[in-house]
Amino acid sequence: MDDVADNGTDPKTQPVSRRNFLGGAALAAGAGVAAAAAPSAGAAAVSARPAVQAEPIQFPKSARGFNQPMRFEANVYDCEITGKIPADISGAYVRVGPEFYFPQSLPDNGGIDGDGYINMYRIKSGRADYKSRWVKTERWKNDRAAHRQMYGNYRNPYTDDPSIRAETIAKPYLRTTANTHTIFNGGKLFACKEDSRPYQIDPKTLDTIGPYDFKGKYDSQTFSAHNKIDPVTGDMIAYGYEATGLCTPDLWAYVIDKRGNVKHTWKCKVPQVSMIHDMALTEKHMIFPFGPYVTSIDWLKTGKAHWAWDPSKPSMIGILPRNGDAKDMRWFRGPTRAMVHIVNARTDGDVVTLYAAFVDGSFVAFNGYFGNVDGTPMAKSGPAKLRKYTFDLNSKDDSWKEEIVWDTAVGDIGRIDDRFVGLPDSRYAFLSTTDTTKVTAANPRGGAAYARYDLRSGKINLYSQGDSGLGECCFVPRKGGTSESDGYLIGVASNAAEMRSELVIADAQNLEAGDLARIILPFRSSGLHGLWINDDEVDFG
Repeated sequence: MDDVADNGTDPKTQPVSRRNFLGGAALAAGAGVAAAAAPSAGAAAVSARPAVQAEPIQFPKSARGFNQPMRFEANVYDCEITGKIPADISGAYVRVGPEFYFPQSLPDNGGIDGDGYINMYRIKSGRADYKSRWVKTERWKNDRAAHRQMYGNYRNPYTDDPSIRAETIAKPYLRTTANTHTIFNGGKLFACKEDSRPYQIDPKTLDTIGPYDFKGKYDSQTFSAHNKIDPVTGDMIAYGYEATGLCTPDLWAYVIDKRGNVKHTWKCKVPQVSMIHDMALTEKHMIFPFGPYVTSIDWLKTGKAHWAWDPSKPSMIGILPRNGDAKDMRWFRGPTRAMVHIVNARTDGDVVTLYAAFVDGSFVAFNGYFGNVDGTPMAKSGPAKLRKYTFDLNSKDDSWKEEIVWDTAVGDIGRIDDRFVGLPDSRYAFLSTTDTTKVTAANPRGGAAYARYDLRSGKINLYSQGDSGLGECCFVPRKGGTSESDGYLIGVASNAAEMRSELVIADAQNLEAGDLARIILPFRSSGLHGLWINDDEVDFG
């Protein structure tokens, strides 16, 4: 593995804490690994940057070990495998997450502001290869050209280097790292973050092609990382909030067909500007939830991260009929919740039901950098729990009914069999949780686990192998299978003791049986969200 030789850093860079890094162990020892430093951005970067005396890159000592920043691109051919990969799994698991090529310029900036790092587990004929690449956004190119971190706090251009500040205030989407999720539409793969349009990625090589606007018809400045594919039509239902610029109350939604053509647009206003990180889709409705994360231009000018928590504000959920107009958006109000990710939803007549693992109070993972708007200490929050929200569209009451359907702490990121997005007969949710029967010295609170939760019966099936950590899971349909949950559950396990990641594969209908196979990497693989793409959708070669 070749490391990078031309690094430099801003002499004003301050130390950052370990929690601000989601990065990986830069260890590429072992047979079959080919890793290369990211190439120079050269002329592709924004021009006319002042020369800066390069100084040696130095990450703080707290950013070492399993969570140290990953600073290389890698190819691993013929990965080590334990067990046997089912023969009908043929395609690729593609995910993206934040990593840090340079130290952050501000001490309290969050780990979610890292550079986009996309990686792919390519599986075919019982074998697996791994590939990882930087998402080469304009921001990444500028940093590489300057040999240091040029950008400040999360989604706050007022804290950027003076040489680019005017430009990023006017065009905040230039700051994106495209580090949150992947989506596939019209034969194209995209890396997404909710502060800009998506970046198109070559699905064979993972090379960055560039920002994409769907043939010039997607006019929002932003594009969510959690858009949905209608399983019946193949259309993508996409949206962007703060669609016309920083802190604007514009929420624009789109129907984009499976050939990448924009078919319909709704241009809505929100009652308060907030983080609309995810949406839900039913056969008849779009659902947009958000908690009391707030922002304003005046707030950004104080130098803080984009969001602050304001518990005096209500949580809100907007419901927009898919056959209606923007004026038909209806907003419901309820108790203070951190509403970040959803699980699924359905429409039955005039009743809309939403399933999500929301949190009582603020989202703990954000508390270090999205603090109280008044500067007071954050109140203790409860864990995420799987909840059911019911909306009676015939009622004049703009509130909802909330039920906790599984009174157990879970990860707030739930997944489903995506062939059943928004369908009324969908019944299964896949969630991460903790198996308290697997307490060890390494895992004093228990082992990480995946659960399949039956939304009708409440039955729980658990995958639990004593792992210290499990990333978001993803469902892979069984070849020829059509029933819900007929397939495999995959996800990336953290093996901190051996400083590596392992992609686990289990039978989604028999999770208790444990591993069918594991794909072993000789280092840690980074990622937040990902998707499975079958071979019949992309020619991976």
